[in-house]
Amino acid sequence: MDVKKIGLLGGRGYVGQEIFELVNNHPKLSITSVYSSSQAGLSVPGSAKDNSLSYLSMDLANLELGNEDAYVLALPNDQSKGYVDKILEHNPKAILLDISSDHRFNASWEYRLPELSEPVSATKISNPGCYATAMQLMLAPLIDKISGPVNFFGISGYSGAGASPNPRNDKELLSNNILAYSMINHLHEQEVKHQMYKEIFFTPHVAEFFRGIHMTGNIILTDSMSADDAERVFQDFYADSSLIKVQHPAPNLQQVRGTSFAVMGGFEADINSKRLTFCCTIDNLLKGAATQAVQNLNSAFGWDDNLGIIE
Repeated sequence: MDVKKIGLLGGRGYVGQEIFELVNNHPKLSITSVYSSSQAGLSVPGSAKDNSLSYLSMDLANLELGNEDAYVLALPNDQSKGYVDKILEHNPKAILLDISSDHRFNASWEYRLPELSEPVSATKISNPGCYATAMQLMLAPLIDKISGPVNFFGISGYSGAGASPNPRNDKELLSNNILAYSMINHLHEQEVKHQMYKEIFFTPHVAEFFRGIHMTGNIILTDSMSADDAERVFQDFYADSSLIKVQHPAPNLQQVRGTSFAVMGGFEADINSKRLTFCCTIDNLLKGAATQAVQNLNSAFGWDDNLGIIE
């Protein structure tokens, strides 16, 4: 079997750990190098395919690069450029997959949300943001039926704020609390405007749970639609997408936490105002990040998007 070698930069971050676990259970992918700024030289725990792996240094001046087929950059925003340049200098044919926002607005990188995109046709791929994934999955079936601005209200677990200490992952501040932040021009709002629909109002919040996103959308349609009709539109649109579930009741985080699924439901309609309201839940670390990374790697190598992903 032709197993593709993967280098993972940022292997100790929350998303990096999820990617590592997914690839460990993948029949055709193997992580052969892992880089960490805090754990360099220490052994990599939980490596099923290569128990001898140790974290490599992320020092750009001394970056050790091998013959990997693809590199995943699971780094914070604004940190990828130097590594991209270094990797391409070493191996111009390597597939690059950026989890951060650094290349989501760059036309030379292929932005891909698997269920809404054609197969990968480039070697530089930009993964969607977690909030932006939920919003676009909610918008796509209705994109030609929307009138005016769309309002989204999202709540994320604090893992979305990353592992480095900051107010949005401060457990004491979050205790019995919800924090609003970046309520105008959030980066994922800009992403959805750039990639799918320009009139978006998005208000993000973070709560005291660790992982998961709950998104509620309020949409005014060009023509009235009943809740039952809207549900059927979504069921038909995602009929061939095994990771997208459409149901009658509103979804909750317990349905998706620790899974690669996105679940939409709770459709309610006001016929007089042509308003449609419904919800979407995803695990921000999986379907919002790591699962899509593996789906995009699969596509880049010419395989089915969901190869190796537990459905």
